[in-house]
Amino acid sequence: MKNFLYFTIAAVVTLLGSTIMACTNFLVTKGASADGSTFISYAADSHVLYGELYFRPAATYPAGTMMTVEEWDTGRKLGEIKQALNTYSVVGNINEYQLAIGETTFGGREELHDTTGIIDYGSLIYITLQRAKTAREAVKIMVELTDEYGYASEGESFSISDPNEVWYMEFTGRAKKANNAKLNKKGLLMVAYKIPDGYVSGHANQARITTIKKADGKTSITTNNLAKIFAPDIECVYTADIFEYCKAVNITSATSFDNFIFCDAIAPLTQNTARSCESRVFAGFMKFNKEAIKDYEDYARGDNLQHRMPLWIKPAEKVTLNKMFDVMRDHFEGTSMDMTKDLGAGPFACPYRWRPMHFTVDSVNYVHERATSTQQTGFSFIAQSRSWVRNETGGILWFGVDDSYTTVYMPMYCGINKIPSSIRVGNGSMAEYSDSSMFWLFNRVSNFAYSRYSDMIVDIQKEQRELESGFQKDVLNYSASSDYEKAKNMSHEEAVEFATLYSNMAADATFQRWEKLDKYLLVKYIDGNIKKTDEKGNFKTTKYGKDRIEFPSQPQYPEKWYRAIIRDCGDNIRVKE
Repeated sequence: MKNFLYFTIAAVVTLLGSTIMACTNFLVTKGASADGSTFISYAADSHVLYGELYFRPAATYPAGTMMTVEEWDTGRKLGEIKQALNTYSVVGNINEYQLAIGETTFGGREELHDTTGIIDYGSLIYITLQRAKTAREAVKIMVELTDEYGYASEGESFSISDPNEVWYMEFTGRAKKANNAKLNKKGLLMVAYKIPDGYVSGHANQARITTIKKADGKTSITTNNLAKIFAPDIECVYTADIFEYCKAVNITSATSFDNFIFCDAIAPLTQNTARSCESRVFAGFMKFNKEAIKDYEDYARGDNLQHRMPLWIKPAEKVTLNKMFDVMRDHFEGTSMDMTKDLGAGPFACPYRWRPMHFTVDSVNYVHERATSTQQTGFSFIAQSRSWVRNETGGILWFGVDDSYTTVYMPMYCGINKIPSSIRVGNGSMAEYSDSSMFWLFNRVSNFAYSRYSDMIVDIQKEQRELESGFQKDVLNYSASSDYEKAKNMSHEEAVEFATLYSNMAADATFQRWEKLDKYLLVKYIDGNIKKTDEKGNFKTTKYGKDRIEFPSQPQYPEKWYRAIIRDCGDNIRVKE
């Protein structure tokens, strides 16, 4: 996401870079998942992005129709492009053919940013989802659109999945002028790799592709032969003149294509981008396969930039949907960057730090960690595509609003034609509170929990687990039931109706449950006390009536926190004997 903050203290900008990065993606291939699904995850992290589920219905247009492109981040009109004759239905970031796309912005070299381009990164996602059926077709369309109309954004990484394959694509513009006129044209500096089946990958606001597999026409091609991308053995595609251009504009010191490092040319790695971006990939990889990745912590901390992590790894165990939830709910637990352990977590282990991320004390620069799970998330999802299930119910966008650690991932089937009212576009905004908005309800709960996190998170996770496990059972039971056998013979319209009814029910059930939780937490934790409860969660009362509660618990702060208070003002608060 490009909606990020700028840290303005000059010394810190010089040392650590100017942007606070957002968004995290993980990619899981069919052979790496427990049930043969493909997964991509995405957290849309922005301090100004509202959590809602977008919907673009399928449509047919007359020949010659033009469509207006508005920049996703700002709403600014960029220009017009030719509309497709037929477009596909898109629910959030997945379309009716189970094709899903996510992204993270890495920015990269400012001089490569083409300000004359018409298609920004966000519009490129949604236009492509309306026009492509497979990951390979998506790569092709994204290249063709930007070649024709120019790319309007900074450096970007994309996760692209369909029911059978997962691709990782990385690109930036090519606005810097070369002495060779043939190299000066619209379009991209682009590399796309098919993730090997059985492996997982990830990206988080830092370009990650190092070497490029040289075109041989059999497994790797350039954009000059883009039509060949549909050959099943093709696993790499890149801009035909990528090395020549980078040499001509002096952004690489490589002497040949064989030692050309793509990510170093377009977005040089720094200590800051390793610590704030690559560290999130490291944390996710740790959950997929600790033994394979644990030795890269020096790289993730930014202490050893030469010890670069691999682009993909093989998971220790087949990846389940619950594992994907877990990967997206990470605060560096189990690493030296664990956000629940240091004094910044407060007395109740709150794993969040308010911005800015960088600060200076006594002329020394410091940094708060930037974890996958963060407070400013607008929405996040895990896109699941299943090749053995008909499209309307095969693709599921497990969608949640607000902080991924406290959200509930609800199953939004890709075939729905009506978005649940609580997450529908227009129901509230970042500037307008709405009582019926899922985003605002979840923020009420999470923001209250930040005040006594270690206690309240237990109550939140209980509700979260019950809802998510229930939804998973419903999806699994439906897939194994006689109703599912009947569904194979359903008309498209009947399948869409079923998908829509269930997804809307799931959202309604979540909203109702969270309304009760919101009130329960307020009653239980009012004024820093904790009301005592029985095994069912009911508040304990005295023998004198149900409105007479037992005296609440008042747990002490951890000793570490008391010692910090004493170091700060011990003599002033010391009790004189």
